[in-house]
Amino acid sequence: MSVFLPIENYVPHRGVMLLLERLLHADAEGAEAQVTVSRDGLFVQDAGMPAWVGMEYMAQTVAAWAGWQALQAQRAVKLGFLLGTRKYQAACGHFAPGAVLLVRVRSELVGENGLGMFACEIVQGGAEGDRGQECVLAQARISVYEPEDGSAYIHALEKQGVSEQDE
Repeated sequence: MSVFLPIENYVPHRGVMLLLERLLHADAEGAEAQVTVSRDGLFVQDAGMPAWVGMEYMAQTVAAWAGWQALQAQRAVKLGFLLGTRKYQAACGHFAPGAVLLVRVRSELVGENGLGMFACEIVQGGAEGDRGQECVLAQARISVYEPEDGSAYIHALEKQGVSEQDE
């Protein structure tokens, strides 16, 4: 069994935007993270956490996987971007407050240009190691982009936006 650092070591997210609780598993092919659905705070509605937030759970798990890979190679953790999703399907409209969810991501493609595609699922239930009792709550394929220098990329986009507004 592997021991993982606190999740903040693997992802750039902080404060209310850090939705993952911890990294449970990571290897060359993918990762699994744990989320305890918030009872209050950002995104939460009366019925619970909207299921569309599952896309962010998935994207942050991909970020944790990329961060884990970077640290394994003794490189810095980089900023990445969720580009989009294909076929996001949720079995419910909201995730129940307090529910413990497992978010699994599996790399399907990671290009040298920073583009990647991941198969993802969010599950609940089942004892540790017993996948037969799990219930799949959401699944999708997501596309991500990890530029060489994420900060410079954001700065360039901001600068472009300012110059377009001046015209």
